Formats: sequence, C-alpha cells, structure tokens
Amino acid sequence: MNLFEVLARFNAAHPWSHNDAYAGFVLRHARAVRRSGGDVAVDVGCGTGNLLERLTRVFPTVIGVEPDDRSGAVARARFPRADIRVDIRSFGDEPESAYDLLVFVASLHHMPLRQALSAARSSLRPGGRLVIVGIAKETRADALRSAVSMVLNPLIGMVRHPRRATHLPVSMEAPVAESSQTFEEIRDMASAMLPGIRMRRRLFWRYTASWSAPRGADGCARIISFSGSVTPSKPNRR
Repeated sequence: MNLFEVLARFNAAHPWSHNDAYAGFVLRHARAVRRSGGDVAVDVGCGTGNLLERLTRVFPTVIGVEPDDRSGAVARARFPRADIRVDIRSFGDEPESAYDLLVFVASLHHMPLRQALSAARSSLRPGGRLVIVGIAKETRADALRSAVSMVLNPLIGMVRHPRRATHLPVSMEAPVAESSQTFEEIRDMASAMLPGIRMRRRLFWRYTASWSAPRGADGCARIISFSGSVTPSKPNRR
C-alpha cells in the first residue's frame, strides 16, 4: 500500500467537507450585503442545507436551489419555515434583478460556465453580490497548494472528527463531478463577463471569487454583453 492509499483510507475514516473551510468567507460577504440593505440570499447547489441554515441568521429570506432530488428533499424537510424555500431544480431560469446575494459553493463546475455566470449576472439586483467557492482543474500552478492540502487534510479531519466514521455524512453524499476548466480559463471568462471580479486560488482544491453588480446612473445594473469561450480526484469533492 502506497502513501496515497494510506491517506485515502485515513481521510475516509475522518471525513470533513473542504467547503466548510470557506464558510467564514461566504458569511463575511453575506453580512456585508445585509448591512447594505440586501434581504434575499440564494445558495445554488445548496445540498442538504448546511449553508442555508447559516444564511438564515443573516437574511430574512433564503432560497436554496438543488438539482439532486435526494439532497433537495433532505433540505426541504430540515426547513419547513416560510422564510426558507428549497427549489429542487437546476439553476438558470432566474427572475431578473431578484437576488441580493448569490452563492455557489462547489457547484459552479457542475454547470456550463458561461450560461451560469450570465444567469447570475442578470438575476442580481444593483449592488447585489456574487460569491463563489469553486473547483478548477489542476495545473502545475496548483501543485504547491495541493501538496500542502494533502498534508493538512488528515490533520483537520482528525481534529473535526476524531472518532472513525463508518459512512459519509448525508451532507457529503451529493453527486460529484470533475471540473473541466482550469483556474486560468475560469478567470479569463469571469473577468470578461464580470469586470472587477476578484478571484484567488486557495487551499483544499478550491478557489474563491466575489463580484458586486454595478449600479448605473439610473440606479439599474449595467448589462455587459459577452460572446466567447470549471478538480482532480481529491477527497470530499463536490
């Protein structure tokens, strides 16, 4: 048994979601949007609703969008309240200028990138914010972060779940997919469609991004036209 197999077995016994490492990043943006008057938050690819629960502490109205029937049903059962709605559907056919915060956590690479960003852009209200915790296809530029993540991953798993797990948590059983686009490819497209977007490579095979919908002189968001052109096999990828 080689080192990678040993690590894989250990990680399986002490699982944790890499997305959890960036909950603070998402919630900082959420609180900033709320302070500016935003009241509707949408979690795209909400899974079983862990982030939805946290967003309800910030926003009066929270919507989860989840295409997987099983995960969506779990989320619906968790939140029978009127201020939380879980839509079991794909993201894309969204109302114009309807959302103040739009979050993609390990879900954007499940969708055609251009169409998803276009739908996100048009569905945000002026001054609304797009927040992404994404997954990209690895390149040599990711090698150092990947190596550090492989060392830290079992340590964090042991701290978070010191008892050996016999199965994955329900929240980690959503369908997974490999990303077909590198960070550079995602950045190029996102920068063209969403000028001013801030993107950064991160640990645990993730990148983060944020963008605020501009306010035009008439108080409406500017529409930017665009034509043209989102992980390696790592544990707990979604």
